[in-house]
Amino acid sequence: MKVLTALPVLAALVGLHTPSIVAQEPSVRFTQMSQGTIESRLRQFAGNNDKREANLEKMFMEAGCDGERLTEQTIKGRKQKNLICTLQGSTEGIFIVGAHFDYHEEYGEGVVDNWSGASLLPSLFEGLKSQVLKHTFRFIGFAEEEKGLIGSTFYTKQLQPGEVQNIRVMIDLDSLGLAPTKIWLTHSDERMAAALKGVANALNLPLEVVNADRVGDEDSTPFRRLHIPTVMLHSITQETLSILHSPNDNFGKIHLSDYYDSYRLIAAYLAYLDSHS
Repeated sequence: MKVLTALPVLAALVGLHTPSIVAQEPSVRFTQMSQGTIESRLRQFAGNNDKREANLEKMFMEAGCDGERLTEQTIKGRKQKNLICTLQGSTEGIFIVGAHFDYHEEYGEGVVDNWSGASLLPSLFEGLKSQVLKHTFRFIGFAEEEKGLIGSTFYTKQLQPGEVQNIRVMIDLDSLGLAPTKIWLTHSDERMAAALKGVANALNLPLEVVNADRVGDEDSTPFRRLHIPTVMLHSITQETLSILHSPNDNFGKIHLSDYYDSYRLIAAYLAYLDSHS
């Protein structure tokens, strides 16, 4: 997460109002990865940003995203690249799931911010790869978020007008595992957020609203500038915000049960969106 210097109190709400249209138990099909797999991928955080890019690429390939499915997007004037894993659907609709893999190398190990998001991308791909999908999914590891949303901004600037119209939602995963799943509601489309709440209710998984409008920024912002609906998921509270960009951002700060619950919720949500959109 790109954290700003001003740190006002985060706005936390009790919950989302869920319309009856999404309140019923969702019917979804996907392969749920084991907690051991999720934890193993989270543990592959070590190294500088170049190493993390290589690790993410390797994990994508191990998950079955290889060949033409996996591409690198060179960013002009930058060393690191965006990694894009594409899972083709039968219609023109597109879902984008993104997470930045870079971190401040001088502060901590960047496990929370944001290997916690990036390392979920291969597992989310793997859970859907054997399904017949209506929509195309693009799982994107963004480069250089910490330097000003550089990878995500570059990606959106390369989109063609037809592509923009076909993107149904961009879901950003940033700084998970410190607590149960939170949604940054002011950075999220109301309809898409309500659908997520419906899935959370059906699975009996927690979902709270914590907005951070004057605290920082994240990779969904360039997509909203193009009027693309977004959903931003994290786990930060006022009490844990100081962990980001500090020596305390390490593996020991992750609550593995909360982290796995976040994975389960996101995986089910993607399957729900594909079958109900």
